[in-house]
Amino acid sequence: MTRMAKSIKLRVYEILEATEENDRVAEQVNIFLLVLVVLNVAAVMLETVESIYEANKLFFHYFSDISIVVFTIEYLLRIWSCDMDPRYRRPILGRLKYALTPLALIDLLVIMPLYITLAFPTDHKLLRSLRILWIFRLLKLHRYSESLQTIMDVIKAQKNELAMSFTAIIFFMVLSSTMIYFLEHDAQPQHFPSIPATMWWAVLTMTTIGENFYPITVAGKIVGGLIIILGVATFALPTSILTSGFVDELQKRREEAEAKECENNNEGP
Repeated sequence: MTRMAKSIKLRVYEILEATEENDRVAEQVNIFLLVLVVLNVAAVMLETVESIYEANKLFFHYFSDISIVVFTIEYLLRIWSCDMDPRYRRPILGRLKYALTPLALIDLLVIMPLYITLAFPTDHKLLRSLRILWIFRLLKLHRYSESLQTIMDVIKAQKNELAMSFTAIIFFMVLSSTMIYFLEHDAQPQHFPSIPATMWWAVLTMTTIGENFYPITVAGKIVGGLIIILGVATFALPTSILTSGFVDELQKRREEAEAKECENNNEGP
């Protein structure tokens, strides 16, 4: 690779990944992509309103196609320039490794529907089923939003604690639905026909949303009451873990900002 080509690739990488804090070009490009993602999410939502979609069908069609072309160019440029990152230095294996990262897979899922429908233009059933992939455009916001990046950092930092809390939730949900099934099945077979069906009732009850039916046996009422009380406490675990994680992450970023400010002041005249 020539020095000029390598320089261009490095610049493309710096712009797309916004590696420099005061890079105006990178900032403008990422703002443009962020706005485009938000508009695409809004368009997908508005397309579900039949009257709006029928009146603007051509606009939605062209806007989606143009957006996919932009996202495709972005995806290809990211694949091309990713070997500027030391983690993906190898020309082929490095790019393959990058293509399998969560953000790259999200980018691929965003652009896939258009090209699949071009390959199968008459398969309208396939087109309708692929519309669900458009929601992945919303996940692209994570790439450009510092707030969403903070959320992802908190989840990564607290992943072990969150996994334990969700395991506890699943265990409690299975236990409670099994108990309610055996206590209420004979009395209300239409409402508690099986343990899997009772699990849906347990989820609604544990989240305090409730269903329009409830246990009628004495033992069932006692267990149901315990499920409601313990369900509130159990589902509060992930919330408290994330809250604690946010506090720690914000404190960490505040300390980093203060340290950087002190460093800049020390370097000044």
